[in-house]
Order: sequence, then structure tokens, then C-alpha cells
Amino acid sequence: MAPDTTIAPFDPTAPLDGTLVLRLGYDGTGFSGFAEQPGQTTVAGEIRHALEVFLRREIDLTCAGRTDAGVHAVGQYVSVPVTEDELAVTHTRWMRAFAALLPHEIAVSEVYHAAPGFSARFDALSRTYTYRIVTGEAAPLLTRAVTWWHRFPLDVEAMDDAARRLLGERDFKSFCKTASAVGKPTHRNVMEVSFARERNLGEECLAFTITGNAFLHSMVRTIVGTLVEVGSHRREPAWVDEVLAACDRAAAGPTAPACGLCFMGVDYPEGALTVCP
Repeated sequence: MAPDTTIAPFDPTAPLDGTLVLRLGYDGTGFSGFAEQPGQTTVAGEIRHALEVFLRREIDLTCAGRTDAGVHAVGQYVSVPVTEDELAVTHTRWMRAFAALLPHEIAVSEVYHAAPGFSARFDALSRTYTYRIVTGEAAPLLTRAVTWWHRFPLDVEAMDDAARRLLGERDFKSFCKTASAVGKPTHRNVMEVSFARERNLGEECLAFTITGNAFLHSMVRTIVGTLVEVGSHRREPAWVDEVLAACDRAAAGPTAPACGLCFMGVDYPEGALTVCP
């Protein structure tokens, strides 16, 4: 006999005694972004399906930050209000269920409990992204799905100078997708920026890491495209000051390809998350 996978409608009157929080990663290559969209394969859609099959009810899913089509993650967080009985599900059962119900492009790396009302989005203190670029005549092979092959050399010192001009509370409207900024606040706080050389699977890349309280639509990729203009000596580092002041997307550089961007992690208040027993 086939297992019963009937999904019960969500009962808003049911007592929700806590919050289930998942840390997960995904290869974003084949997804139309994180957020659910009609007729599209999305990360949120796959996670929702897995949770609803396991819990046999509708769920309310919240993520720490939406990622665009083709963007990857190793430290995305999602939260789901759950009942007392669902809080009693063991860590082992959750991990086995996700391994069975999620496609191989998505993997849950940890399961937490949090207090009722906890939100993966609104309780986040900061979010961190890393963008990886490969330069040189040889194209990346094993890391090509997670890097941007730029080919030409980049002046990292100039890029670092330019990136540090973004630190602090600023209006990042110039670095935001135009349509998504209409009628919405565009100030964000960039807390840290850094560049590092990495070697992954024998292939070298330049990794740009940025931490902020939150990010606008395509903000990190537009920042990277702008920094590459500086690193290619098409612009001076001080140009970034002009881009910020313009508050106009047309003033910034191009949007870097999605494949090089990875959502690395989220910082929450100390003690907010407890590993599921």
C-alpha cells in the first residue's frame, strides 16, 4: 500500500508552540531563485513540499534572504512555526526525512528549535555573502558552476579601496535592481568587506566577502560588477563615491553573473537557536 501523503489544510487556531529552523545549502544552478513562483522550480517550493509531506499539513515558511536564480547557498536559514508534537521529532528523523524528500541539489545541514514567533528573516542581525571570481586564460573546470570566469587580471588593491567606500549605513539605491526599489527604503548597513585568495578542488579564485544587516535585490552582484570595473582599471576607486551619491542604477557597473555568488551565513542573537535533540 502506498504511504498516505495527504496534506491537511493549515489550521490557524492550532497552538504553535515553537519554531523549527533549518540551516541549508543549495546548488542554485537549476532553480528560478529561492522564492516560490507559479510554474517555476524554486528552492522554497522544494522545501515546502518536503515539509508538508512529512508533517502532512500546510506550513508557513520564512527565509533569511531570498536569492536570485542561479545563486547558491551554504548557510541559508528558514523558519517554520510548529506544534509541540512536531517539536518532539528527533534530529535523526528530520535529517533522514530531508535526505529522502529533498532533491540532491538541496541539503539541510542542521536543524534547530527557536521560541514561538522567531523569524529567520526579521530576527537576523546580519547576512554574509561571498562572490568568487576566476581570472586567467585557463577556464575553471570543477568550480565553473560556482565562479565567474573573468579571464583578465584584476587589481585587488584598487578593488579593496573601492569596496571600503561602501562600509557603513548608506543609500544603496544605485546598486539595486530599479524595479524593486520603487517606493521602498534602500538604506542598508555594510559591516565588513574583504578579499581573499582561495584554492578549491585545485583551482584558484578571488573571493570577495561582504556582510551587512540586509541586502537589496541584486545588490551584491551589482557591487561586484562595479568593483570589477575598478579592478580592470576602467574606473578609479573614488568612482564608487559618485555611484553611491547618484542613487541611480545606471550610475553603477554591470551586474555580475549569478553563478559566482553564494549565501554563506546569517548571524542571530546569542541563544536564539538550539540544536534539535
